[in-house]
Amino acid sequence: ISLFSYVVFLRYQIYYGYPLETYLEYPVVIAQDVILIFCIMHFSGKARRALFYAVIYWGSWYMLTLQKWIIDLAMNLCTFISAASKLVQLQHLWQTKDSGQASALTWGMAVYTCAARIITTVMTTNDLAVLIRFIIMFILNIWVTATILHYRKTKKTD
Repeated sequence: ISLFSYVVFLRYQIYYGYPLETYLEYPVVIAQDVILIFCIMHFSGKARRALFYAVIYWGSWYMLTLQKWIIDLAMNLCTFISAASKLVQLQHLWQTKDSGQASALTWGMAVYTCAARIITTVMTTNDLAVLIRFIIMFILNIWVTATILHYRKTKKTD
């Protein structure tokens, strides 16, 4: 799902002709994910299945921009899916009342990234769908970070 979100976001930025600087990291992230997925499938003996997924993603790349409403809908669905995954993380934290292996630093960096993306989006494209995405992710990332800090277990010293 994450890889598809990156593809949708990259295609959205290209479709609307936004400056390269606003989406330059997405091709690198996509390439990393694709290489990782291929290696996993290759070493688990499922390389043929990797080709099937590559064809699906390649076809999706072109289908996303057949109509303007398709790319807009895909962007909004990716926002919804990303928000849902953060809400699932929050639900797990609330149920277990334990932050476990969740890293407040990692989630804090996600907060910072969203804040930076909000500022750069306002300064470059002012795209409402992108702004809404990053504002929602910003709020949810703060919420997850705060929840992790709240449930973090302190080490007892003797």
